Amino acid sequence: MHTKFSVSLACVLLAGCGNTTTSTEAPQKPLSTVKQLPASKFDLSHWYLTVPLDEDNDQVSDIYDVPAIKHFSHSDFFYLDENNHLVFATPNRAATERTSTNTRSELRYMIRGNNVSIPEGAPSNNFALAANKSAEQYASVGGKLTATLHVDHVAQNAGYPHKPPAYSVVVGQVHSFQLDDAMQVPGLGWGNEPLKISYKKWPNHEKGSVFWTYERNLAKDDPDRIDIAYPVWGSNWDDATDPGDDGIALGEEFSYTINIYNNVMHLVFTSAKHGTVHQQINLADNTDANGEIDKADYPFAYKDETLYFKAGAYNQCSTKLNAPSFRYPACPGTGDWATDVANGDYTKVTFSSLVVGPASPM
Repeated sequence: MHTKFSVSLACVLLAGCGNTTTSTEAPQKPLSTVKQLPASKFDLSHWYLTVPLDEDNDQVSDIYDVPAIKHFSHSDFFYLDENNHLVFATPNRAATERTSTNTRSELRYMIRGNNVSIPEGAPSNNFALAANKSAEQYASVGGKLTATLHVDHVAQNAGYPHKPPAYSVVVGQVHSFQLDDAMQVPGLGWGNEPLKISYKKWPNHEKGSVFWTYERNLAKDDPDRIDIAYPVWGSNWDDATDPGDDGIALGEEFSYTINIYNNVMHLVFTSAKHGTVHQQINLADNTDANGEIDKADYPFAYKDETLYFKAGAYNQCSTKLNAPSFRYPACPGTGDWATDVANGDYTKVTFSSLVVGPASPM
């Protein structure tokens, strides 16, 4: 029996400031100047956080699950700014997840909330497409993620500047995995990403571009397992053309909505300057976002995958420096935050709103 996403993650502002004290006490700071925990302004009761730290020395980036994130902030990587907006930042070179070589300060949606007895990969902690043969086991069929944000910085240096991920950051994702690794379908992907929403700005351009990518659901060693990019504003991710007035500047706010209803992923992008863009793709077959059959993709795409949302700053620089794949632009970095900030070897994204809810008809 399906349950719906029910938690609003909109930014909730506190009203008013603290009262002043009597003359015999030190004056109390106005509340607006006191550093607040991110969870005091954003409802993080259904998210866990990955940050580019390894304080437990286990050789992978640290995770703060739902109970812990309520009490966590980090002055460099995860904090509220002066507007009580949520800042995610990450250097090029730092601790990464076990299955990735990219650093991140990023949230992962956990439908289970505080009930950590439910395994992270359980259907009751994730959602599926309507076509999934086991859809009734999942917490939800589809879902909706809406965010408003601006990108403040992307890594400014790359050893291979013409590799598409150079100078970019992923600000929203739909991630997937197969429910049972014993049932792995030969030739089918494992942990692929049907959606990554990205911002990219070349160092010599005044404005950047917003685009999204769909990854073919193929095995890791399949040469056809590539990300197919679709521009929203500005240039495509492999195009060095200056987007000019068609682009989005650093610090310029925009919004996105990911609405997966039944089997179709509907994407809505909104900018005060550029208006609204609607795009969509069926995730249960190999029809691309232009309505054409992609013969290189798995015919049933993500039909039987387990799905979840992510949002934050997923740095597209990799800690691999000389790998041949298009995925690795060889960005420099020292691992010292102050040095990397001074050199421009980091990424930073600020969210003013983040909301998860049930899928809705389009």
